[in-house]
Amino acid sequence: MPALFDRRRDRAGPWPFAVLGIALAAGAILLWMGRVPICECGYVKLWHGNAFDSGNSQHLLDWYTPSHIAHGFIFYALLHFVARRTGLWPRLAIATLVEVAWEIIENTEAVIQRYREATIALGYNGDSVINSMADVAAMWLGFWLALRLPVWLSVVVVLAMELFVGWMIRDNLALNVLMLLWPIEAVRTWQAGG
Repeated sequence: MPALFDRRRDRAGPWPFAVLGIALAAGAILLWMGRVPICECGYVKLWHGNAFDSGNSQHLLDWYTPSHIAHGFIFYALLHFVARRTGLWPRLAIATLVEVAWEIIENTEAVIQRYREATIALGYNGDSVINSMADVAAMWLGFWLALRLPVWLSVVVVLAMELFVGWMIRDNLALNVLMLLWPIEAVRTWQAGG
């Protein structure tokens, strides 16, 4: 039975600092871009449950947090296939780079406007920096879970999150990607409650 870690290849060394540095650099870039550090309401909640008001994507956790956990599962699986010989920590650094790149791109004015036009996120104003950093941490959680769980259970967890969030708010990672890239009016109508 293969070991979970290859001791020579998976030594942490400076990699945890690199991973954290990538996340902190992204936070600095988001601040430089003019993103608000925390919700303009002046406080930070652990959970914000209304996906359709101005507090969405402004606090630590929200209905889109499971999407970022799913990112971790997906990045782990992809990197397992394309970079299997690369150590675990370098793969986490790559996953973190991809996640923070998305957080930065997602918070550009062009993508914010695209969300408003093509999805049900009519009042979306982008993420606060603290929400973006919590999204990165959620991806780390998904990556760690994918490392620990059997493949079949990883698939079940991702599907369960997608179905549950889709049922609760009529949106999830799959629908978000679909509507951002190829908006379908019938899906938008359903998401809006029609």
